[in-house]
Amino acid sequence: MTFFDPNQPILRLKQEALDVQDLSGLLRIHWRIGDTTLFQTLYTRVDQVFLLWGVITAAIFAVAQFYPISWTDQAIAGSLLTLFGTAVMIWLTWYWVSVERLCWVVYCWSGLMLLGVALTDYGIFGQCGWILLNLCPIWLGLSALGYVASGIGMRSRTFLITGLFHVIALPLLSITPSLQFFNTGVVMAGSLFLLSGIQWDMRAPTEANLLTAEQKAFNREQRQLRQMGNTVCRNA
Repeated sequence: MTFFDPNQPILRLKQEALDVQDLSGLLRIHWRIGDTTLFQTLYTRVDQVFLLWGVITAAIFAVAQFYPISWTDQAIAGSLLTLFGTAVMIWLTWYWVSVERLCWVVYCWSGLMLLGVALTDYGIFGQCGWILLNLCPIWLGLSALGYVASGIGMRSRTFLITGLFHVIALPLLSITPSLQFFNTGVVMAGSLFLLSGIQWDMRAPTEANLLTAEQKAFNREQRQLRQMGNTVCRNA
């Protein structure tokens, strides 16, 4: 038995045959004019968390790069946004991670985000020069750790590669030091928006005790549909 599921591609279009834990809180978007579809997709609660963090990350780093706002004001606003994002992340994903037995991944991300806030605020309010000069590498490093933890927990090559992408971006920051915040925001927010819009690979869903017998049977049927779809894609 391999650690990763070789039958799942690393990246693919979103699947329609979703499990019970994915259908909970599902957001469907279908924009059209008459009979012409302009945009159609769906976002699970996990995807919604990626979108939320993408917006928060883009806003924080864009302000740091382009707007002449004091560091103390940025620290306060960034801390509040990060705390808000962490709370919403826990609220949105708790059912999913409970079913998938991945609560520790949410704890890990929450701890990393709080650590990032603590270091950032200490650097700004405590006037610690080393931290101020390395805010971008610190946040890229913390995000990389979160993705690696997620990749291991979910047995996902997608998340491990995303974490590696963040690590590779670290030495590249020195190439354009005047655009460090912009480049960091592009890497972090871009990764989040990408993950929210595609289907990433992971291990087979667990049959948690939180699910009823009917829900477990439904998930098995959905899994068979996904496997059939993957087989068709490989043979196409």
